[in-house]
Amino acid sequence: MASPQIQNTASTGEEMHALVRKLYPICRSITGEGVRETLRILEQYAPIQVYEVPSGTAVFDWTVPKEWNIKEAYIKDPSGRTVVDFRQHNLHILQYSVPVRARMPLSELREHLFTLPEQPDRIPYRTSYYREAWGFAMTHRQLSELPEGEYEVVIDSKLEPGHLTYGECRLPGRRAEEILISTHVCHPSLANDNLSGIAVAAFLAGILQGREREYSYRLVFVPGLIGPVTWLAQNEAATPGIRHGLVLTCLGDPGGFTYKKSRRGDADIDRAMAHVLAHDGTPYRIIDFSPVGYDERQYCSPGFNLPLGCLMRTPHGEFPEYHTSADNPDFVTAASLGGALGLCLRVLDVLEKNRKCINLYPRCEPQLGKRGLYRTVGGTSAAYAELARLWVLNLSDGDHTLLDIAVRSGIPFEAVAEAAGELERHGLLEALQVHDHSTKS
Repeated sequence: MASPQIQNTASTGEEMHALVRKLYPICRSITGEGVRETLRILEQYAPIQVYEVPSGTAVFDWTVPKEWNIKEAYIKDPSGRTVVDFRQHNLHILQYSVPVRARMPLSELREHLFTLPEQPDRIPYRTSYYREAWGFAMTHRQLSELPEGEYEVVIDSKLEPGHLTYGECRLPGRRAEEILISTHVCHPSLANDNLSGIAVAAFLAGILQGREREYSYRLVFVPGLIGPVTWLAQNEAATPGIRHGLVLTCLGDPGGFTYKKSRRGDADIDRAMAHVLAHDGTPYRIIDFSPVGYDERQYCSPGFNLPLGCLMRTPHGEFPEYHTSADNPDFVTAASLGGALGLCLRVLDVLEKNRKCINLYPRCEPQLGKRGLYRTVGGTSAAYAELARLWVLNLSDGDHTLLDIAVRSGIPFEAVAEAAGELERHGLLEALQVHDHSTKS
């Protein structure tokens, strides 16, 4: 696999930011035309196949819900003035609101209004996926200014049997074993959560498509929670072949990286991410797995226990813009998006190049100088590249991977992999053959 560095991180970040802006106005939910429209746009960036799963389909302990679509929704005050309009911002509607055409006093309407008193100028994001209800979200300042009287309420929506829609991009590699990348596509007009994850995944798919790949890849674009549950139910037979994976979310804010480890805690993806972050020069933190958060909790449920971690910048709920109208395209930055894409590519490069090797001269050190692999004047400190060669030779006993060597030595994986390649070319090292017993699907 070629070096994963993006040729122009700034330019790529700007392109991803443009995609975020393009997707931002679309009203997405866990089902419906908003998801389909989003996937149609993403097909311009990566070879995504769209799947439709009918409402009522049993997926483990869940059932695929009815499909929800909405045309318009508004509230008019006693004077006939429109005070809330879904067309102005799609966060104004409670997701999955049932149809309503009614007139009612403000006292009754208040029971269906959602605000953020602590953030009075922001619209909250609210949902009611699995209980039929209706409602509107608005700024608390708007609510405080509503006069008493009778209001007209209209929600032109449909909640009926249909489909759950998800997208999947499959890229075959030399090995049938897979790396799974997952991101959620259900949120309306929320840029960091999760148009940032969608943009990074789409551009990642496009870059990987143009490269030779050691592993096969699946990049899935699914609605939150019910999406991965459905995908796992539909693809259970393929899960034993998943060797590594990432859930991507909240990657566009200006914060440092946060990596949430897999349920296993010591999977190769966990170790590769920790190693790359340690040498990356950007602020980061690593947190342990917990069964709350994003879709990693489905992939890491005990019946699957897949080696998937979650990569984000500032975690959900820890930035004040979270699930509010302030999570808009101006909140995310091109630099943050480009940096996230670059980090993903560097981590995938580690996984792609990681292997076990055998030192063909294990009895004492082979003479590197005569092969041009060691300094010719003695008495000086070993050069960085020479240290990498010595570490690789010492730990290449068939039990240690190159990632093991990088972690133990503290040398960046890229230097360790380069040293291994040099030693192989000089006949000092031999890579062990990878035995992949999984089946290409």
